Amino acid sequence: MGKVLESSLWRSSDFGTSYTKLTLQPGVTTVIDNFYICPTNKRKVILVSSSLSDRDQSLFLSADEGATFQKQPIPFFVDTLIFHPKEEDKVLAYTKESKLYVSSDLGKKWTLLQERVTKDHVFWAVSGVDADPDLVHMEAQDLGGGFRYITCPIHNCSEKLLAAPFPGPIDHGSLTVQDDYIFFKVTSANRTKYYVSYRRDEFVLMKLPKYALPKDLQIISTDESQVFVAVQEWYQTDTYNLYQSDPRGVRYALVLQDVRSSRQAEESVLVDILEVRGVKGVFLANQKIDGKVMTLITYNKGRDWDYLRPPSMDMNGKPTNCKPPDCHLHLHLRWADNPYVSGTVHTKDTAPGLIMGAGNLGSQLVEYKEEMYITSDCGHTWRQVFEEEHHILYLDHGGVIVAIKDTSIPLKILKFSVDEGLTWSTHNFTSTSVFVDGLLSEPGDETLVMTVFGHISFRSDWELVKVDFRPSFSRQCGEEDYSSWDLSNLQGDRCIMGQQRSFRKRKSTSWCIKGRSFTSVLTSRVCECRDSDFLCDYGFERSPSSESNTNKCSANFWFNPLSPPDDCALGQTYTSSLGYRKVVSNVCEGGVDLQQSPAQLQCPLTPPRGLQVSIQGEAVAVRPGEDVLFVVRQEQGDVLTTKYQVDLGDGFKAMYVNLTLTGEPIQHRYESPGIYRVSVRAENMAGHDEAVLFVQVNSPLQALYLEVVPVIGINQEVNLTAVLLPLNPNLTVFYWWIGHSLQPLLSLDNSVTTRFSDTGDVRVTVQAACGNSVLQDSRVLRVLDQFQVVPLQFSKELDAYNPNTPEWREDVGLVVTRLLSKETSVPQELLVTVLKPGLPTLADLYVLLPPPRPTRKRSLSSDKRLAAIQQVLNAQKITFLLRGGVRVLVALRDTGTGAEQLGGGGGYWAVVVLFVIGLFAAGAFILYNFIRKRPGRTVYAQMHNEKEQEMTSPVSHSEDVQGAAQGNHSGVVLSINSREMHSYLVS
Repeated sequence: MGKVLESSLWRSSDFGTSYTKLTLQPGVTTVIDNFYICPTNKRKVILVSSSLSDRDQSLFLSADEGATFQKQPIPFFVDTLIFHPKEEDKVLAYTKESKLYVSSDLGKKWTLLQERVTKDHVFWAVSGVDADPDLVHMEAQDLGGGFRYITCPIHNCSEKLLAAPFPGPIDHGSLTVQDDYIFFKVTSANRTKYYVSYRRDEFVLMKLPKYALPKDLQIISTDESQVFVAVQEWYQTDTYNLYQSDPRGVRYALVLQDVRSSRQAEESVLVDILEVRGVKGVFLANQKIDGKVMTLITYNKGRDWDYLRPPSMDMNGKPTNCKPPDCHLHLHLRWADNPYVSGTVHTKDTAPGLIMGAGNLGSQLVEYKEEMYITSDCGHTWRQVFEEEHHILYLDHGGVIVAIKDTSIPLKILKFSVDEGLTWSTHNFTSTSVFVDGLLSEPGDETLVMTVFGHISFRSDWELVKVDFRPSFSRQCGEEDYSSWDLSNLQGDRCIMGQQRSFRKRKSTSWCIKGRSFTSVLTSRVCECRDSDFLCDYGFERSPSSESNTNKCSANFWFNPLSPPDDCALGQTYTSSLGYRKVVSNVCEGGVDLQQSPAQLQCPLTPPRGLQVSIQGEAVAVRPGEDVLFVVRQEQGDVLTTKYQVDLGDGFKAMYVNLTLTGEPIQHRYESPGIYRVSVRAENMAGHDEAVLFVQVNSPLQALYLEVVPVIGINQEVNLTAVLLPLNPNLTVFYWWIGHSLQPLLSLDNSVTTRFSDTGDVRVTVQAACGNSVLQDSRVLRVLDQFQVVPLQFSKELDAYNPNTPEWREDVGLVVTRLLSKETSVPQELLVTVLKPGLPTLADLYVLLPPPRPTRKRSLSSDKRLAAIQQVLNAQKITFLLRGGVRVLVALRDTGTGAEQLGGGGGYWAVVVLFVIGLFAAGAFILYNFIRKRPGRTVYAQMHNEKEQEMTSPVSHSEDVQGAAQGNHSGVVLSINSREMHSYLVS
C-alpha cells in the first residue's frame, strides 16, 4: 500500500463505531510504508515507517493490537516482512538490497541470514514436514552469478550450516515451497527440466507425458497430498493443459485440455481454474477451444468435467430459453486486482456449496457480460440474482450475503440476503454517496460486522462506514433452524470422491445467528469403488468420447507399461501399471479395483542408456588452470554393476564404479589451451554406452580491432581483418555483419573479403567469440566511384618505434592527416591516412572528392590538391616528433619495387603521372586565360570551372585496380578524365 501520513492512521477497538488517532512520535511527522499483523496472534502488529526524506527506516512494534507502539530503528530498508507460521515472535525481513534478516523477538534485534536472495522466493519451514521449525528455504545468487536453492537454520546461517539440497544451479525465480512439496526448474541447452521433492526426499524429475514439451508450468494446488499443475505445451499460446499427480508429485496424468490463460503485469500468468472452497474435489475451469470459452465443473478432482447447467428463469421470472447442449452458464474466473474486494467468483470454506459468480448465459463466455448468478448446492442448480457485477462479502458462515455494485459512480446503497440469495433487501449505509474502494469484515467467519470504505471525491480522505447486522437477529440458531442438503454431481450421483456427504444449512424462514460453534458437515458415508473412482495412470490416456467405453485407459505410443522403471536395479522388483490409479483422496472401499497389481517382476540387468557427461554449470569452455568439475549421468540401465572408463583427453584416464550412483563430480585442471575430447564409456554384461564432450580450453579475449581500408571503390574487392588478442587459432568464431543485414557471416578465419556495388557509407561489425568471451568492433567504410590514392613512406627511425598494433597505426595516420591538411589547406575530412601492418612502416593517403555544394566557395581542384600534397611532401614539411626527440619525415613512396607495383612498371607510371600533372597545371592555366578572352567561350569556361572540381578518374575494373584493392596502389591516379580533357582542348 502507499505511504500514509500519521494524521491518517487511526485505530478502532469497537467494531468501527469509534476511532482513536494513533500518535507514534509526538511532534514528529511519521510516514507509514506498510503494516503487518501476526497470523498466529492478531494482537502483535509491526508498522514499517520511513522518514520524509526516505533516508532511514524504523519499525513500530505493538503487542496490544496497536494500542501502544515501541519504536525500533533498523539499519536496512524493508521490502517485505514474513511472520513465522507457528511462532509469533519470529520474523523474516527481506530488504530492498536483496538481503534477508531474521528476528526472534518481534523485530527488536535483527541478524543477517543471507545476501543476494531472490524476492518472493523465501519460505519458512512447513510444520509437520521440515524437521527443524526454524529452517528457512531460499533462492539465492552465488558469486558466479547463478542461482541456488539453499537452506539454513535461523540461529546459525554460517557457511558451515548452509545446506544446498540440490547440487546444481536452478532457474531464477523458480523455487516454490508449498505443503509437502518443493519445486524448481533447471534450464540448460534451451531445454527446461522441472524437479520436485516430496516431504524433503531427494529431487527427481517431474514426469509429464513424453511429448508434452512444456513451455511453462504453473502450480495450481498442492493440498490433500496431490499436485495440480497447468502446463503450456509446445503448441499452445493462450491455453494450458491441466495435469494431476500421484501422491509424490512425480507422475502426471492429463485431466483437462486447453484451459484459458492470460498474461498480467510483470509477466505473471493467470490460468482460468478455481478451486471451490468448502467442498473438496470441486473445481471450475474455463476451456478455450476454437476461440470459444466455456465454463466446466468437476466434482472428483478433474476425473470428469461437465458444463454448468443454465437456470430456466431469469431474475425477473421470465424464461431464459437457454437449453443444453447449445446453451450453458459461463462464469468469469478472474481474481480482483484490489485485495479489498472479491473476485468474479466467491466461495468460502465455512459456507460449503455456496458459489456466487459473474458471467452470462449462451454458447460461450462473453467478456463484457457480467450478470450475477448464485448456487447453494455446489453448482447443481443456479439462479440469476443481479444484472450487473457486484462485490460480495459472506458474513456468519454465509448466513448473510452482502453485495455492492461494482461501478465507477458513487453509491450509498448495499444489498443483502439472509436466505442464500433467494430474496434481497437494500440498506442505505450512508447518507452521502461514496466511491466504494473495498469491503472489510471483522476477523472470524461468524462475524456480522463489516466496514465499507471509500471516498466522497477523488480529493477527499477515506470514508469508513460501519454496517452491523447483529441487531437484525434476535437469537442464536438451534438444531430446529437447520435443514440438510446432499452433495451430488450434475448426473445426480451422490457418491463423490468415494463418499456420500450431507451438509447443514439454515432454513430460509429462520432468522438466527449461526455463530462460532456452527459446523457445516452433517454426515458422510463411504461408497463402494466404481470405475469412475479411477483415472488413467502416467503414460495412459482415456478413450475418446466417441467410443463406447470412455472409462478405458490405453497406453500412449511412446510408453511401454512392461518396461522396468529407470531406477530399477538388479535384484529388486517392480510392478507394471495396468493403466489405472485411484483418484487421490478418494475414500471408496471394496467394489471395483482397476488398480489391482500384477505379480512382482524382477528387475533385469539392463545395459546403460542415456549416458551424459557435462561440466558442472553446463559450460563447455574453461580457462587454463581453472578447476573443472565433470558430471556423469545415466538415464537408464543398471548402475551397480556398471564400470565407467573416463578419458579426459590430456592423458588422464581412470576407471570408476558407482560413478552415476554417488553423483560425485570428477575434478580436473587443464594447463594448456586447446580442444580436448572427453569420453566416458559405461559397460556391463548387458551392453555399453558412450558419451563424448569436447572441451575448449582458452584464455579470455582481451582486445579486438577491425582493420579495413576506410575508402573503397565500387565492386572493388576489400579485405576485412579482425586483429585479436590473444590469438586463439581454431578456437574463435567470427561473426560479420555487413551493411544492414541482420544475418551474419560466420568464419573461423579472422578475415573475409567482399565487394560493394553501390556508393555510400557501409558499417561493418565483427564479433569474436571464444568460449564464454565475446568482443565486438565496428567500422564505417566509404564506397566511392572516384578518389585518389597517394603512397607514403616514413624515415627509417619510425620502424624502431612501431609496435605493430592497430591503435598505434590509427594514431600515426591521424597525425599525418592533420599535418597535411594544415600545410595544404585541403579540408581534413577529405584526407585519410592508413598505415599498413608490418615493417617497414608504409602508408596510403586517400584523397576524397568534396561533397557537392552549389553555394560552396571555390576550393582547390583535384589536380591542385594533389600538386599541393606533392609539393609539401617533396619540401619535407610533413614531420612529427617521437619519444626522445626523434623526428620522423613523411615522403612520397617510390612504388617501383616489390609488392607496391600496380600491374607492371608501376614506378615508371608514377613519374610520368606526376610529370603530366605538372604540365597540365601550367597548360590548363594558359589555355584558360586564352579562352576567357574569346566572347563566345565565356559561358563554357565558367561551366567547366565548376565541373572541374569533380573531374577525377573513376576506379577502373582492370586487373591493375584489382591489385590496388589488395593495398598495392602504384602512384597517384590521374585526376582528369581523358575524354573530357580531349574535348576541352579541341573546343
